[in-house]
Amino acid sequence: MTDSQTATVLEHVAANLKRLRAKHQLSQQMLADQSGISRRMIAALEIGNANISLSKLDQIATVLGVSFAQLVSPFDSERATKRNILAWRGSRPGSEAYLSCSFKDTNQVELWMWTIAPGDQYEAEADPQGWNEMLHVIEGSLTLCFANHTQVLSAGESVVYASSQPYCYRNQGEAMVRFVRNVIG
Repeated sequence: MTDSQTATVLEHVAANLKRLRAKHQLSQQMLADQSGISRRMIAALEIGNANISLSKLDQIATVLGVSFAQLVSPFDSERATKRNILAWRGSRPGSEAYLSCSFKDTNQVELWMWTIAPGDQYEAEADPQGWNEMLHVIEGSLTLCFANHTQVLSAGESVVYASSQPYCYRNQGEAMVRFVRNVIG
C-alpha cells in the first residue's frame, strides 16, 4: 500500500469532517466537546494531518450522525457498501486493515479484512458499551490481548468478545496473520 493511498483516506476524512460539521452547524470546539476528542485533533483531521485511532474516528462519526464508513469514504459513496477502504496500517510492511463493507440498521455492522506482519500489533481503545467483535483467523496465528488474559487463535479458529474494553491484536509468529473482523454495535 502506498503513502498516497493513505493520504487519500485522510483527504476523505478531512473533506467529510468539514462538510458534516458545517451541515450540523458545529464549530470545531462544539464537535470536540460532544465527541470527547480535542479541538486540536479535530483541526488536524480537517487539514488531513492527524494520527487518530479508529475508535476515536467512530466517536466523531457518531456525533455527526454517520457511519464510520461514511466518514472515511469519498463523499460520492453514500452507502459505502462495496469498498475496500484502507483504515489502518501498522509499522511493518503488510500490516493493514480494510473496511470491506458497512451498514447501519438497528445496529452498526462492519466487515473488515486484516493482515498483520510478524512482530506488529494494533492496540484498540474500548468501543462503547454493548459493542462486540467476531474474529475468524484465515492464516497464521493471532494473539488477542485483554487486560486480564491473552488468547491465541490459529487458522480456522474464531472468537466473539465484548469490545467495550481495551484490547490488542498481535502477531507473535513468524508468518503473516490474516483474519476477518466483524464489528457489531
